[in-house]
Amino acid sequence: MGNQKSDNIAGNVVDVTDRLPALAAVGTPAEIVDAFNRFCAQGDDPLSAHLFFQMVEQAPIALSITDAQATIVYANRMFEVVTGYRREEVIGKNESILSNQATPKSVYEALWAAVTDKQTWTGKLVNRSRSGDAYLAELTISPVLDQNGKVTHYLGMHRDVSKVHELQRRLTHQKGLLETILDTAPVVVALLDANRRVLLDNQEYKKLLGDLRGQEPAEVLLQAVADQAGAVLPQPGERGDDFRNLEVRLDFASGASRWFVCSATWLDDPALSASSYFEQQTRDITCLFIASETTRQRREHERARTEELRAGLAEHLRVGSMREALAAASFQIQQPLNLINAVTAMLSRSGSNEHLLPVLEQVAQSARCAYDTLQAALPAEGDEPLRHINLNEVVKEVLELSTDRLLKNGIVIDWKPTAALPHFTGQTKLIRGMIMNLVDNAIVALSESDCDDKAIVVETAQDGGVLVLRICDNGRGIDAADRAKVFEPLHCGWSDKTGHAGMGLPLAQETASRHGGSVSLQDDEGKGCCLVVELPLAQG
Repeated sequence: MGNQKSDNIAGNVVDVTDRLPALAAVGTPAEIVDAFNRFCAQGDDPLSAHLFFQMVEQAPIALSITDAQATIVYANRMFEVVTGYRREEVIGKNESILSNQATPKSVYEALWAAVTDKQTWTGKLVNRSRSGDAYLAELTISPVLDQNGKVTHYLGMHRDVSKVHELQRRLTHQKGLLETILDTAPVVVALLDANRRVLLDNQEYKKLLGDLRGQEPAEVLLQAVADQAGAVLPQPGERGDDFRNLEVRLDFASGASRWFVCSATWLDDPALSASSYFEQQTRDITCLFIASETTRQRREHERARTEELRAGLAEHLRVGSMREALAAASFQIQQPLNLINAVTAMLSRSGSNEHLLPVLEQVAQSARCAYDTLQAALPAEGDEPLRHINLNEVVKEVLELSTDRLLKNGIVIDWKPTAALPHFTGQTKLIRGMIMNLVDNAIVALSESDCDDKAIVVETAQDGGVLVLRICDNGRGIDAADRAKVFEPLHCGWSDKTGHAGMGLPLAQETASRHGGSVSLQDDEGKGCCLVVELPLAQG
């Protein structure tokens, strides 16, 4: 570089080569030389100019300076590394030598509009290295102004961000791929925060949200897992215990039942603040919740089980009919037997008509023998073990078993189950028989009714620690005079008493009592009949 002179701040002429190192690149503009001189003039350290120049020369970013027409007048060492061009190859050339002709024209227009307006522009351009390879440059161009505010040069700083761009594209692609996999996966997936609010979900989750009419599926399913499978859910803000493959059943307002196998994993969400760079910190707790619907498999299993239940119920009804008939006969014998015993006791105390006593005692003995024979003939109920019972499931089974009779009598069932009921402990066969008796009662009531729209409303609910089952029909109801007698043995209020011994409701009441519950009548005369079963969750 030839000798160049420039005025310092004091107006004295200094020899720039006395200040600049011999490493100064060929083509370094006089303005830069002048800047070095001014910098040096401000201090006493003769190495300041050298230090300043070396800072620019060794900067870890590609630096170039152009004139107002974008002709390159200076480039540092990193410029050579990034572009592959030697400085002497680019100085005097236009910056467009780096263009790969792949950057949209609109980007260049925005660039020039900014720098012409004396604004700094930052953006990305597709450049081409000396070897012909394209690379993505992150570029910042800043105009250099003279004392009059006129643009004399442009300072360009750029770095190769191709690898960062590639990683971002891969990350974006993988994120999109993951979202596609989640959305097409045939399972319900949701990411929940510590308060069980949904952070991320997929299409199956959204479908279930619609089926539940706005109820949050994760909340409904987690509550069902707690009620039906006994899982312990954490309090808001706390980490829970992971669980795997717990099956639950949801009963919808439409009457449909669906089964889901649920799993949940609690995760630590890492903190993102700068203070957590060296020391791992937890920002929050999240829960990955997955539910796979097994309704189809369950229904296949239920069909087979229904056929088995149908056969078992037929036997249960046969035995029940025998018990009902024999119990009725025993009750009929018990009344005159009690009367005979009372008369015999009176005659014995009075001493009159003693000749009738042997006859009465003989009749009483015969009646007792008949009564004992009938009691001995009662079929045994069997010693059924206690089980955890899903009330919705048993009611659904009874309704399915009653389908033929319902269709035959033109009766519509309005099944309104509560979506997730806790299990209770009891004897399944007895509970099923009790519900069957109550449904049969409603069917018979409607078969004798002349209403056009025959319907039975079946509802389940939970009232504190009690499960409630309501079976209501829109038949003629029960007369006020008979309402106090409906639970009495042998009382039959049907017009056609054929096949009805009047023991259905008493036996249903007995079953409910054995489970610590009750059967009651809620009846508005002339507006149908509603029988209510209450079963405690915990039996004392």
